[in-house]
Amino acid sequence: MALPTITEAVVLRAFAFGEADRVLHVYTEANGRVGVVAKGVRRTKSRFGGRLEPFSHVELSIHRGRGELGTVTGASLVRSHDAVRTDPYRLQVGLVGLEAMLRLFTEEERNDRAFLAVTRFLDALDGREPQRGRRPVLDPVVLSFQLKLLWLSGFLPHLGSCVECGAETGLVAFQPASGGVVCTACDHGGIGLSPDGSNAIAALLGTPIADAPGLGIGDRAARDVLAVVTSSYEHHGGFRLRTLSA
Repeated sequence: MALPTITEAVVLRAFAFGEADRVLHVYTEANGRVGVVAKGVRRTKSRFGGRLEPFSHVELSIHRGRGELGTVTGASLVRSHDAVRTDPYRLQVGLVGLEAMLRLFTEEERNDRAFLAVTRFLDALDGREPQRGRRPVLDPVVLSFQLKLLWLSGFLPHLGSCVECGAETGLVAFQPASGGVVCTACDHGGIGLSPDGSNAIAALLGTPIADAPGLGIGDRAARDVLAVVTSSYEHHGGFRLRTLSA
């Protein structure tokens, strides 16, 4: 009989299955993205309690049989991240990050950097004070996280010079089809990118996720970063995040 895999994991998504079970999409430290069934978890007296909710950072024991889904045979909390689930602002920021993780990392393949990134994102979000008057999708924590996921996925655009002619100055737009920024002479209907936006992307990429709020990125620059992120998703990944339109 095969021994269960014991691994840390982050619950990305959960939905009801049958009368009392729940299917979970989790990102594990040992095997990357996997699907598992938590049997009886929706019962009032479930032995898993509230440990298998989205955003939870847990240690799982997973038994793999012949089916596509493993079975959770044990679960203990590492961090609950209840603060993310219970605050509307942090919840919206967090949902964007989890959907980005789900769409970019679809394979059962270990990626230590991706696992570290999602745990650091949730840890940073736990301590993030709600930003009154700011759209959650423009929060620097989730912009930093998404840029790092694009880098880990191989989709990060070329930003240091014009992808068409190599010019290092006069960069004015992002051209998704070319995979990077372009100068005035090479811009043929690209997405406008301000100097502040370019600087914000560089700063977010070079700064730990937890330190992103201290960069003082304004809404205009944040919108430019978001435009680069979303167009990269659409052109290279072929998808849009539903949470970005919330």
